Amino acid sequence: MKSNCRFVSRLGIQRRKSLIRSEAKNLRLLRIAASSIFAGLSFAAFAQQAPLPPGTSAPDAPAQTAQEPTTPLVEAESLIALQNWDGARKRLLPWLAAHPADARALFDLGYIADAQEHSDAAVSYYRKSIEADPKMFEPRLSLGLLLAREDHLKEAEEQLNAAGNLLPNPPNPAAQAQVFRALARLERTHDPAAAKEHLLMALRLGPEQPDDALLTAEIATANDDDATAEEAYRRVLARQPESSAATAGLVHLLLKQKQYAEAEPLLRSALARDPDDPALNSQLASALAYEGKADEALGILEKLHQLKPDDPAIGGMLADAYAQSGHPEKADPILAGLLKTSPNNPELLGAWGGTLLKQHRYPEAIAALQAAVKLSPGNADDWMNLAIAAAQAKQYALVLDALSARAKFAEENAGSSFLRATAYDNLHQTKQAVEYYRKFLEVSAGKFPDQEWEAQHRLIALGKSN
Repeated sequence: MKSNCRFVSRLGIQRRKSLIRSEAKNLRLLRIAASSIFAGLSFAAFAQQAPLPPGTSAPDAPAQTAQEPTTPLVEAESLIALQNWDGARKRLLPWLAAHPADARALFDLGYIADAQEHSDAAVSYYRKSIEADPKMFEPRLSLGLLLAREDHLKEAEEQLNAAGNLLPNPPNPAAQAQVFRALARLERTHDPAAAKEHLLMALRLGPEQPDDALLTAEIATANDDDATAEEAYRRVLARQPESSAATAGLVHLLLKQKQYAEAEPLLRSALARDPDDPALNSQLASALAYEGKADEALGILEKLHQLKPDDPAIGGMLADAYAQSGHPEKADPILAGLLKTSPNNPELLGAWGGTLLKQHRYPEAIAALQAAVKLSPGNADDWMNLAIAAAQAKQYALVLDALSARAKFAEENAGSSFLRATAYDNLHQTKQAVEYYRKFLEVSAGKFPDQEWEAQHRLIALGKSN
């Protein structure tokens, strides 16, 4: 028996759910683009938020009425407040030579190193300060923020949680609020409930900050609270219409709600300000694809791919677009290139397998799809594509194995029933072939006339036309 590839395409089981998958990639791009408020945080910004060493005050702060006894440590901290890093260091080093376990002095040296962007030295001094006094708030906060900026997120979260259980000396509600905001940013995708609670704790300690509405929106998005997220994104944009992060977040929700016509002008306006933003470009490509403007969407993805040729999300989206526009041969080298650097990426392997299938390169498609389902066995689309490729390669036992595996994650449909029927028929298992030809005819409802004709005539040939 000959399985009909055109029929499989019409059923929608050969082609991947490219628009849904593209929007999932868009969300990943959005998270990457906004993924760490810490990642680009310069020390100038950090210094405005992080606590100054105990006993110091910013240069424009009111003078303290109570003066500490003058020591090299106090003198150093006065110089730190004036950002005289070298002068402060010259006083701290002799002091530490005589007092090597002074947690406050170790923190001060870490603060100076942080100010001068010597991250490794800053981390070392902060750790030594924590070792000298585990209950000291300031080095834990500063170390947590530094680790977050360096993308060491798990350890950053540990240090910030520890800081959240301590109190600064002298009391500093703003620094405590900073701990909870930083935790909320770190937790917003993997633990949105904790992120929400930490943001509320920050707000109890002081007034709302400019970034709080955006953070609220991101937490609500991760928590699938679309109404709260949309309201917060719109609030950000009312105050900051140029916010690309808020635009991308709102557009993600609009695409999810199929409000493509509203999403497109928002994206075009944002891209006029930031034409190379990957998240915004990928979202515009998805919006255009949903609206049927495939050629324009393809052009945007080609531009993005030129800017970021090694980005698997962008490459995967472009490959999908090529495959769905009838050019799988253009998708092939993109996916093969991405797999050279990520050979065990199941999504890339599945996409490559689907592309090879569309090029009628069945043995190669089988190998790629088998590798994909081995790494990600819950992907029903890949199991279906594997069954199709196996049918075309006349590997009928593999067809049945793939469809049985798919049945654990997705319901039978007309396509899977027809594939089972033809596989059983070719294996001369008449009883099962008849059963699935009949199941196919029950659900096909005139939608697939060529296959219905084939099924009916096979039932006659098998003596089971009634």
